[in-house]
Amino acid sequence: MARFLSGVRCMYLFFYNWIVFFGWFQVFYFGVKTLNEFGHEHVYDAVEKPLLFAQTAAFLEVLHSLVGLVRSPVSATLPQITSRLYVTWGILWSFPEVRSHILVSSLVISWSITEIIRYSFFGTREAFGSAPSWLLWLRYSTFLLMYPAGIISEVVLIYNALSYMKESGKYAVRMPNKWNFSFDYYYASLVGLAIYVPGCPYLYSYMLGQRKKAVSKTKAA
Repeated sequence: MARFLSGVRCMYLFFYNWIVFFGWFQVFYFGVKTLNEFGHEHVYDAVEKPLLFAQTAAFLEVLHSLVGLVRSPVSATLPQITSRLYVTWGILWSFPEVRSHILVSSLVISWSITEIIRYSFFGTREAFGSAPSWLLWLRYSTFLLMYPAGIISEVVLIYNALSYMKESGKYAVRMPNKWNFSFDYYYASLVGLAIYVPGCPYLYSYMLGQRKKAVSKTKAA
């Protein structure tokens, strides 16, 4: 029974990783192609569908951590996934005014490079039991540049969306209402920006620690 469950787990993770890999590959391909041919103003429109799919599918990784399908701790998985979902749906999808910003290009390209390598690494590992050393090195090294590029893009895009949030009042809940509750998306986003200050160094240091372990194992082998 244990062997059967292990096989089901491996099969599920294999298909999950490669399906999401394909989504991110589309984001990268259409993003770079559109940037080269039509300019950064049109990148979002070209990548919207695969971006929404791939980034939303990543929420399953939180569930994977919670139920023990993977070893990644929820404390590291949850903040990264939720922040990306927020930027994807709460900023880019919700406020078309920021979609033509040049940093949308750097955002989707840095995200997609990171995720293409990550999902191909895990997909290969599930298929063959291990991944080649060059793929492992890429998995634990590309974030050194891609993570800062992605974070800067996220923060600037959120900041640029603030004025549209305040002006439109989108997603705000005003009193009086039957729930006796109020919510302002503008101020919630300011809190979200503030969380980036302690959150980014924590995640970056966690990934550096993971890289050190992975590289040391490779050298030992």
